[in-house]
Amino acid sequence: MKMKYQLMLTVMFGLMSPQLLADEEAEQEPIEIELGEHLFLETRFAQAYYQDNKKADPILKQTITTTGELASPFASKTINCRVCHMVDEHANAPSAGMRSYADYAMRSLIPGRDDGATLTTRNSMSMVNISISRPQGELFHYDGEFNSMEDLVKATLTGRNFGWLVSEENLAIKHIAKIIREDDGKSLSAKELGGSYRQVFKNLPLAYRLEVANASDNDILNAVAKLISAYVTDLAFSRDENDQYSASPYDVFLKKNNISAKPAKTESTEQYNKRLLKSVSEIKSPKFVNNKDGKFSTHKQDFIFAEKELRGMKLFFSKSVAGKSGGNCASCHAAPHFSDFGFHNTGLTQQNYDQLHGPESFDKLEIPTLAKRNKNYNAYLPATAKYPKASSKFRSAMSKNKPGNLDLGLWNIFANTDMPAPQTKLKNIICQQAKKQSSTDCSETSLLPFTIAAFKTPVLRDLGHSNPYMHNGEFNSLNAAVSVYINSSTLARTGLLRNTDLALKKMKLKANDIDPLVAFLKSLNEDYD
Repeated sequence: MKMKYQLMLTVMFGLMSPQLLADEEAEQEPIEIELGEHLFLETRFAQAYYQDNKKADPILKQTITTTGELASPFASKTINCRVCHMVDEHANAPSAGMRSYADYAMRSLIPGRDDGATLTTRNSMSMVNISISRPQGELFHYDGEFNSMEDLVKATLTGRNFGWLVSEENLAIKHIAKIIREDDGKSLSAKELGGSYRQVFKNLPLAYRLEVANASDNDILNAVAKLISAYVTDLAFSRDENDQYSASPYDVFLKKNNISAKPAKTESTEQYNKRLLKSVSEIKSPKFVNNKDGKFSTHKQDFIFAEKELRGMKLFFSKSVAGKSGGNCASCHAAPHFSDFGFHNTGLTQQNYDQLHGPESFDKLEIPTLAKRNKNYNAYLPATAKYPKASSKFRSAMSKNKPGNLDLGLWNIFANTDMPAPQTKLKNIICQQAKKQSSTDCSETSLLPFTIAAFKTPVLRDLGHSNPYMHNGEFNSLNAAVSVYINSSTLARTGLLRNTDLALKKMKLKANDIDPLVAFLKSLNEDYD
């Protein structure tokens, strides 16, 4: 995004000339989005800043990647949102490169506390396009815990990622309010914005304005969350004057061949995807895309959509019929956004658990019914401010030494009485999905088994800037990530996958299907800016 503070940060890291900075400033964003980015980068909200006399957090000495460590741009600071959602901090590092608001680790580092946790349970999801409008309403995190981006922001700033224990929520809110109230306006970014937080907040557009001196701690937290949300919601992949995606080889291919790049007004996403497959299948002489049509500056690949990519596209949108190959990927990763924003069991949790604890271990694992779960929150569900001693056993990373500990994703949130905000949306989504494969009555009791090991469908655009892949960051390559579906779909078709997703039953892939599918996925890359 073209905003002063990010650009100033980029200049400080030696990635942009002052002249280019001056040119970019001419396209400045609205003040509420600029301020939202400033707050996204704010390092003083962390528990380590509160606790240790404003000393640096030792976890920020290095940026962790899947292949090693890099010197962190935040080494002298405490944690902020950007630590897990980077952009150009390591753009010139061969082992890292640009990011679309994701980090480089399988699971992100978190500040050390008495609970012994040092890593998040899941991989950090790219934030670009994360807030685009969708029919079922917005839900955030891999398990749908948050009903709005503002809810997510508040929980992050006062939660474990920023070093706060679940019992310290009120302390965290008080500390964040104190930082806003006492900011002296002397930082580089503050000067760019026009002064201290107190000054800038009272000069914002009415929807974001706040008189800090008269505001409560919660008022201040809500205002901070609203501004960060405005910034994050503004993060999007490139679109043209017709609101169609435009910057990837795939997008250029559609345009060159006069294929509609988005559904018609009266057309469902499913109908559009069927029409899209029909259109590409009927092209007799496709006009392919090459480096004359564009050129990547942040991806190590040619700007290409040719025979292999087209074959991969057809696999991606096709269902398996009569034993023939078909990826059925679009059932969950629907064009044009390449996500249905629903929740699905990919089979990865079962495969990993069985590999760690023995064949059929996941199938034999006791997962309580809703009635049993409700009788003992602490035994099964995630820790919260109300239940700080809850085990979080089904929201944990797997361990050979702890059989029964794993991440069941959506199961932890659905029908969770301590998390009421997202429940209506979640129930509607799960009910719609469940009815496609059974005659469920859509009661919470009946729907809970459909949530086992189900995770939110990520957006597949620009995957080259968001590896490693899957909710646990297990795969550093797209080939490995796609290959896992060969086994998952086999388990689903043979009735051996617990909580089988209907989409997997209509998927059948062979080893030689992987390369064209990956080629197609790479054609969705763009130079995110």
